[in-house]
Amino acid sequence: QVLLAESGGGLVQAGGSLTLSCAASGQPINDYAMGWFRRAPGKQRGFVAAIDWTGHDTYYQDSVKGRFTISKNNAKNMVYLRMNSLKPEDAANYYCAATDLLRVWVDSPSDGAVYSYWGRGTQVTVSA
Repeated sequence: QVLLAESGGGLVQAGGSLTLSCAASGQPINDYAMGWFRRAPGKQRGFVAAIDWTGHDTYYQDSVKGRFTISKNNAKNMVYLRMNSLKPEDAANYYCAATDLLRVWVDSPSDGAVYSYWGRGTQVTVSA
């Protein structure tokens, strides 16, 4: 079982930057694909970004492409989400997720149902 703990959220002005961190414990994440999702008040959880188990292949929701970067450090058992040029519509609770169902994940990296493990989230607030 993998335990995930997010950190790094906070209040930032529009146009600013934040880096979210996800610390994994319980299992090494070398064999896990990882993802970031977010949920804004009154909205459904949505896909933000994903990265494969090697840390080489990445996927992004269209609205964050070019602004967000997901990265993975297997040696440190950490996953990061660097967020630049933040917009008020990026405000949400951000969740880290992990899965070892890699054959399923490669077909649907943006599908939350593929991920088996979830953190509790970290809040990002963006002021206009």
